[in-house]
Amino acid sequence: MARQTVELQRPERWDNPFSPDLTPEDIERALGIPPLSEIDPETFPATASLRDIIRNDTRIRRFEPGDIVVREADYGNSAFVILEGTVRVILRPRLPAEMLGRKAERRRSVWQAVRQLWSNDTLPEVRDVSRYRGDSQVRLTLADGDEFRLSLRDPESVVEDHFTVPMKEGEMFGEIAAVSRSPRTATIFSETPSLLLEIRWQGLRDIRRRDAKFRDKVDQLYRAHSLEVQFREAPLFGKLGPDQIAEVSRATQFASYGDFDWHTTYKALAGKQGSERLEDEPIIVTEDQLADALIMVRSGFARVSQRVDHGHRTVSYLGPGDLFGLGEIVHNWKHDNKVTYQHTLRATGSVDVLRVPASVIVEHVLPGLPADRLPPPITPRTGSRSAWRPDDIAGKIEPGMLEFLVDNRFINGTASMVIDTDRCTRCDECVKACAASHNNNPRFVRHGQKYGHFMIANACMHCVDPVCMIGCPTGAIHRNVEAGQVVINDDTCIGCGSCASACPYSNIRLVGIRDEAGGFILDDQTNAPLEKATKCDLCADQIGGPACQRACPNDALIRINLRDLDRLAEWVNR
Repeated sequence: MARQTVELQRPERWDNPFSPDLTPEDIERALGIPPLSEIDPETFPATASLRDIIRNDTRIRRFEPGDIVVREADYGNSAFVILEGTVRVILRPRLPAEMLGRKAERRRSVWQAVRQLWSNDTLPEVRDVSRYRGDSQVRLTLADGDEFRLSLRDPESVVEDHFTVPMKEGEMFGEIAAVSRSPRTATIFSETPSLLLEIRWQGLRDIRRRDAKFRDKVDQLYRAHSLEVQFREAPLFGKLGPDQIAEVSRATQFASYGDFDWHTTYKALAGKQGSERLEDEPIIVTEDQLADALIMVRSGFARVSQRVDHGHRTVSYLGPGDLFGLGEIVHNWKHDNKVTYQHTLRATGSVDVLRVPASVIVEHVLPGLPADRLPPPITPRTGSRSAWRPDDIAGKIEPGMLEFLVDNRFINGTASMVIDTDRCTRCDECVKACAASHNNNPRFVRHGQKYGHFMIANACMHCVDPVCMIGCPTGAIHRNVEAGQVVINDDTCIGCGSCASACPYSNIRLVGIRDEAGGFILDDQTNAPLEKATKCDLCADQIGGPACQRACPNDALIRINLRDLDRLAEWVNR
């Protein structure tokens, strides 16, 4: 019988290579330096060879002394291999926000908070132009290829005053944050003139998938630098000793599900029917499957559903740090009538999970777990019909509302604006308060998608997975390390619009800015009006927190973390 030939198409992303300027000499040079030189090219298919991945998914970047390569707490989607030179990893103490081109949040005094009621500008989007020409601790320069670069003004003093570690030719960094879209754990800057090979996450993922040695190296780094710390900080594992933590870590498996670039297809998915959306969500585990592992969400979100007749009903959702399957494991440990998983777990967007074998949980965790920390008993379901009850839903939230929050990815929000339109009298006090707190420039729009009489307004939700931050060329949009808000540094924003384009919820907009005389500020080269990105900053500099919520006279508006189902239920059912 003739052998069938399977033809594979080249990845569509290669229609837009990461760098169109990469030469054959560049590719050979990259392949000759560890860790790429240690990868077996025979494990890659001809349609997506290692050489093709380097050609299409990498670019070479040149950094000068003091140039910042990655910043702590940024959400990166690429890793770096050092081809030439030396970079420095800043371990401690943490650099102040101003030295990283970030906005230094300072609470206004009581007098400043009151004074803004009459001292704000009457024209929209007025800026103090002198701020853009001031002496900053960080420089914004234009590098080769019109690429903006943040640079430390005095890198030598940083090395003297901080504990830093050098990295040299052949070393790789940033791979863990890139494959899991987790925050960078340290700031790294170029100590000497350096040449770095940047690998975007898609190429890194394909190399990791094809080469076991490379995958093991990345996993080993994650176990050493992050996993054991994560277990020590998790309440379930908090009382384990170092040897037990190490044993649990060694037995843990990593798995990824869903679309890493979920935000690019968000609007198309949101327009589908519920059953169609479920079909598009990869299954992590199914109900009636052997409960052989504890699932711990490392990043992203997952939908918890239960079978009802011929469909599925969303029961809850999980986010980073949440556990799935503990109740079943405890039940099987204590009883002879073994149960399977009682729910189905699906990836909503992109999800990274940790799988801890049930045998490891039984051996190391459960014997020392206090009785009051054990999950409630499980009543096994029988037959094809789910024994779903309203009481199963966390906080007694309507199942339809849970579906609405999950389907539209609003579960991503840590400070979403929810408005009860039945209580709202359209008095505009929330908008007026927002404007008064932001120099008479409101930072949200009072409309959005609705479930019944509840609306998720178009205000920045300060997402768990802030995809708006990934493409910013200057790092102007960033997460406040201390408080967690996603904010924009107006001084380093260049108005490129990458954050506004990336935001799946349309909560960032570009505005033309004016000087104090009321005239539009123009670009000195193109003579076009300059624009800046603006959005809700959660009133980071205000004494009482979000002004919109404080101003509402009818308790019709709340800023809330949509993972806190109990608080949401309390507010919805008040």
